[in-house]
Amino acid sequence: MKIPFNVPPQSRHEEQYIHEAIALKKLSGEGAFNKKCSAWFKEYLGCAMAVITPSCTSALEMAMVLADIGPGDEVILPSFTFTSTANVVALYGAIPVFVDIDPRTMNICIENVAAAITPKTKVIVPVYYAGVACEMDKLMALAEEHHLIVIADAAQAIFASYKGKPVGAFGHMAAYSFHETKNIICGEGGALIINDPRFVDRAEIVRDKGTNRQQFLNGQVDKYTWQDKGSSYLQSELAAAFLFSQLEEGLEITARRMARWNQYNQGFAQLENAGKVTRMHVPADCQMNAHIYYILLNSAEERANLWSFLKTKEIQSTTHYVPLHSAPAGLRFGRVSGSMAVTDDLANRLLRMPMFADLTSDQVDFVLKEVQSFFDRK
Repeated sequence: MKIPFNVPPQSRHEEQYIHEAIALKKLSGEGAFNKKCSAWFKEYLGCAMAVITPSCTSALEMAMVLADIGPGDEVILPSFTFTSTANVVALYGAIPVFVDIDPRTMNICIENVAAAITPKTKVIVPVYYAGVACEMDKLMALAEEHHLIVIADAAQAIFASYKGKPVGAFGHMAAYSFHETKNIICGEGGALIINDPRFVDRAEIVRDKGTNRQQFLNGQVDKYTWQDKGSSYLQSELAAAFLFSQLEEGLEITARRMARWNQYNQGFAQLENAGKVTRMHVPADCQMNAHIYYILLNSAEERANLWSFLKTKEIQSTTHYVPLHSAPAGLRFGRVSGSMAVTDDLANRLLRMPMFADLTSDQVDFVLKEVQSFFDRK
């Protein structure tokens, strides 16, 4: 049985909405479907503004512009994350300050964040790894105490929540991803969620190449011109039409993933009780979205051996990030605060199982059986 790691989800109205977008003859950003997606997020999150962007990377980049990140500023973030989280910091000459993670969740450790704050710190970027939220109440209190901006990297966390509140509603800003590897997709896409109203007026300019074009379209000025830093942060209507169909069915897609996540979690319990693996942990305050199911092996060597074994069975499991603090660009542009022992250890022992909305119960059973057979043969 051949099992891929990911298969992009499909929804019922993608082609219909794309045809509708074409018929409307408005294919650039800020058309009808961009507005529908933005309105969906405003209703779902109660946010001040939602900008549908070409990627999560561009959403994070736009957030850094709004936060006025520049040379000499420091931005605290976990090393265990995708390159975009740090790249958007280095892009503007600021310094990514890497801190260690919580071994229970693979998320940024709040105590380590507190220890990393200096007079140069301007922003904190928590990352919701595997769709599991950080301790956002504690983090927001810390940020308020030190007058810092929180930009949440929620790339993996659509439909996840913390203490009953959607994770995108936390932070001054938050960024989602709709890359084809995510739960809800449009091929390439993202969204910048603005929860703090003080950023809204400037966001209208930054998202549109630094111009006051929106004021022109609203009839507030008779011509528009360059006003501020900015870039092309608007998504095309074709991708937005695809995305809106997925958002409409997002809860259903998430429920299908959750069923398979629970099946994995139950299936790996015996191996965890035997001390062979450690299962993914989700704190009681968190409702995750089944973006990832991972296990931790007892050593890097055993992870490598299981990974290779599953390949022979045509099961596509995979590792995850090379910690950024040890990457060439991380060494060049960033710095470390404190020990990175947890990050270095867990990054070498983590293995992700196949996970997608159309994964079947039989396929998960096959994965579980083969992982069990790997340990039985030893």
